[in-house]
Amino acid sequence: MFSAQFAYERPASLEEALEVLAEHGDEAKVMSGGQSLIPLLKLRLASPGVVVDIGRVPGLAGIVPWDGGLAIGARARHVDMERGASRFGILPEAARQISDPLIRNAGTVGGSICHADPSGDWGAVMLALNAEFVVRSRRGERTIPAATFFDGPFTTVLEADEILTEIRVPAPAGRSGGAYLKLERKVGDFATAAVAVQVELANGHVGRAGIGLTSVGPTNLRATRAEEALAGAIPDDAVIDEAARLAAAACEPRTDVRGSADYKRDVVRVFVKRGLRSAIARARGEAA
Repeated sequence: MFSAQFAYERPASLEEALEVLAEHGDEAKVMSGGQSLIPLLKLRLASPGVVVDIGRVPGLAGIVPWDGGLAIGARARHVDMERGASRFGILPEAARQISDPLIRNAGTVGGSICHADPSGDWGAVMLALNAEFVVRSRRGERTIPAATFFDGPFTTVLEADEILTEIRVPAPAGRSGGAYLKLERKVGDFATAAVAVQVELANGHVGRAGIGLTSVGPTNLRATRAEEALAGAIPDDAVIDEAARLAAAACEPRTDVRGSADYKRDVVRVFVKRGLRSAIARARGEAA
């Protein structure tokens, strides 16, 4: 199947890209790596009047230190996260589980986040990390917390004239560790369910915990009540079990070819328990 006709723009700078978006508004669609948009075009699930290819816009692809944390350019590829984001172990761990090498070499982190597929991996990871998204338009710049960025299936709070330029991962307050666990029917498939966990420890207690969920709701979900149950607690088996139960209760899975809703909910419970134990062990400097 072929896409509907569209105009193609390949701006040489961010300013030029923003001008094109300001001119065309809802008729325009931004393309970064193309691994999400191109299939939609071919299946005519998206029919923009203009495709704005930012794949060669400079300044959007770096991964650099930022205020003790990490700043990730929106055009950074999945494979770049494998190789250049070891400051937070959850990032390369998640990157290695995304699709296949072809997708990982071409697809971009920002493109995946803006695609907002509930089965996408990066949304859950960024929720667990308490990340922020920097977006630009000709009207200026604003920063959006990951917790409020996803508005529904395949929709975000981005305005039609805005481009995601950077993902900012804040510095942990103490010793930290993370884990990403994903269940697939086969390698490269969308997740049946997946869990992102990030933990910070302070004096033997949990200073902060972040838990993001994939493929068990209309968007990537944040297990807020489970996070609250962990905050300030000594992470013993009882606390971890209760957090896993609360995370499973936060799910909104649907029965489909990958499994029943009850099965996916139980996968989340088991994965949160395993993820927390791994993340805590990594924060303590132990093998996990």
